[in-house]
Amino acid sequence: MITLHHLNNSRSQRILWLLEELNLEYQVKTYQRDKVTNLAPNTLTLIHPLGKSPIITDGDITIAESGAIIEYLIGTYHKENAPGQLVDPERGTEVHRQYTYWLHFAEGTLMPPLVAKLVLDKVRTNAKPFFVKIIANKIVDKLMASYYGPIIAKNMDYIESHLANNPWFAGEYLTGADIQMSFPLEAAVARGNTQNFPNITQFVEKVHARSGYQAALGKGGKYDYV
Repeated sequence: MITLHHLNNSRSQRILWLLEELNLEYQVKTYQRDKVTNLAPNTLTLIHPLGKSPIITDGDITIAESGAIIEYLIGTYHKENAPGQLVDPERGTEVHRQYTYWLHFAEGTLMPPLVAKLVLDKVRTNAKPFFVKIIANKIVDKLMASYYGPIIAKNMDYIESHLANNPWFAGEYLTGADIQMSFPLEAAVARGNTQNFPNITQFVEKVHARSGYQAALGKGGKYDYV
């Protein structure tokens, strides 16, 4: 039996979605973030030394990292599906090259500056007293204007342009690349950062409308990025 070790409001929500798209039997063990630090609880280190979600166990196999989990689940359990369901692209094709690229782009290129912005926003919000807040805001503004802001904008423009010509990230059909890209993009939409990116917004809406995604919400509990 596959067990997903699921942390609320985290990347593990997309693994729930994948499990539903693959129509697999699985169980969910849910963990809650610390209300003060927003970090995962230490009990997750009993499953994997780094204590980060998502983690799956499948018999005596333990796998962490979203991309590795996606590749394992699709490679192990994918079957020929009806039209409209998730596709496992044939190796050596352009579709597979796009699938691999976007699978790695999500965490290798897109997420790091978004996480940096999230941390900097918290610095801006939590800086005290007043004179420290002024200094913190100036530092954050400088970092965002000169470095993280342009990187994020360039990434979003690139994604928007790609989705203008492709229904899904690897082309015509839903793949694991869409599963992987869903989390950062739905977070961006939820935070109101995609008003000028209609194709990204449409992609997230299309993801949220899928029956497998809706079933995953029922399994995972409250999720702030819907």
